[in-house]
Amino acid sequence: MGIIARQSFFNSISIALAFLIGAVNTVFFYPKFMGSEYQGLIVTLLALSNLIQPFISFGVQHALIKFYTTCKTKEEQDRLLSLSITLPLIMFLSFLTVSLIFKAEIISFIASKNTAIGKYAFLIIAVAFSTSMFEIFYNWLRIQLYSVFGNFLKEFYPRALIFFLLVIYAFDGLSLDSFISALIVGYYLRLILVIFYALIKYKPKFSFALPKKFKSILSYSFLIFMSGTAASLILDIDKSMISNVLTVENVAYYSVAVFIASVIEFPGRAMFQIISPLVATALNENDYQRLSSLLKKSSNNLLLISGLLFLLINLNLTDFYEWVNLAGYTKALDVVFIISFGKLFSMSMGCLNNIITNSKYYHYVFLFSTTSAVLAILLNIYFIKLYGIIGAAYATLIVMVLINLMKIFLVQFTFKINPFGKKTILTLLVIFTLHLIFSHIDLDFPPIISLVLRSLLIGLLFSFISYLLKLTEDFQIFLTNLISFKKKF
Repeated sequence: MGIIARQSFFNSISIALAFLIGAVNTVFFYPKFMGSEYQGLIVTLLALSNLIQPFISFGVQHALIKFYTTCKTKEEQDRLLSLSITLPLIMFLSFLTVSLIFKAEIISFIASKNTAIGKYAFLIIAVAFSTSMFEIFYNWLRIQLYSVFGNFLKEFYPRALIFFLLVIYAFDGLSLDSFISALIVGYYLRLILVIFYALIKYKPKFSFALPKKFKSILSYSFLIFMSGTAASLILDIDKSMISNVLTVENVAYYSVAVFIASVIEFPGRAMFQIISPLVATALNENDYQRLSSLLKKSSNNLLLISGLLFLLINLNLTDFYEWVNLAGYTKALDVVFIISFGKLFSMSMGCLNNIITNSKYYHYVFLFSTTSAVLAILLNIYFIKLYGIIGAAYATLIVMVLINLMKIFLVQFTFKINPFGKKTILTLLVIFTLHLIFSHIDLDFPPIISLVLRSLLIGLLFSFISYLLKLTEDFQIFLTNLISFKKKF
């Protein structure tokens, strides 16, 4: 098993467990122990933290991946690593100073509809700084091709932290104030763990000397910072606007639906942890044949796996919501299908985003992100007022489709490659044919039994057809090895 497959496998396990425990938190523990109001409050605070994070990291975590392989000596590599730590610290101190000077005005703005957000505003900047520094040390590990432990801390740890805090909160071991304080402490413990592990794997000699390509690095970081700011806005503007236009309870309903739809992304998140440095290396070495291979292979594999998840989620949605029996949360039932469709399209692009970010055309990322942010704001304002939380989902879908199409055209025009082929069409036909068939099959059993039976039928039929049509080489090898293993026993 190659390094991509091996680390992607372990990363997939971490992310699958993260999504599982995240589902327990989002769908069961938050609503049961805290209620939709406090759940909406925590989600809103963390969403605002994600909006602040790019201002602190300033894009250097991405510059680390792009420029590391261009540094030919250890001294240059150490200078790059030193810069990646120093610059965010300077940005954080600057941002903290501004926040303290204009504290009253900032709190008044973000808490215009909910005073509790203003009361706990300190969580926003505290978590933003911790997350920014974590991403830098995590990418430090990724360029050394040690992504597994960092991915575990990135994906599984925060959800496990919230899980345990919610359990303690349920038994009256924590008040809301102490819950938020413990959440912040947990994020900083994660930062300490990744720093120690990164230093074990590679210990640089810290230097205040600037790298030779400092201007290029700074220019790249600035554009990625601007792009990251816009990207964070896209990810969390819907939740922030829902809390302002509607109520924080609606944020909870929407967040549960988006979380369920986001399960489709977990195979991609596992693969991208390790494939991004390989894409950067292929670009730096002008190995376009390797680049095309990475793009096609990642697209085929991700569309296949994400397609199966798309079917399992949407065809079992009614039974799932009935089984968990959460009053009010069914208001966002249609949000799952709308968002998951957009996620499926995004996954079909494979590592295309990594190619743009790590190539000389990276400045287009800023254009795409800025356009996305403007569209997201305008569309959310219009659709949320018109359709409520369903409108937020429509806005997100439109932005995802339009921007992803622009990215596909860019890579096709500049590199003469694209992620799609005959296997893409076959895979889509399988996905939508099975969706059409099973959407008309109603199993007259209790929700959990119907959910399990339908999932087994979908999984077996999808796997059989995919194997028969040879949709991806990796899936073919996986099933062949699985069949051979069973025959031995």
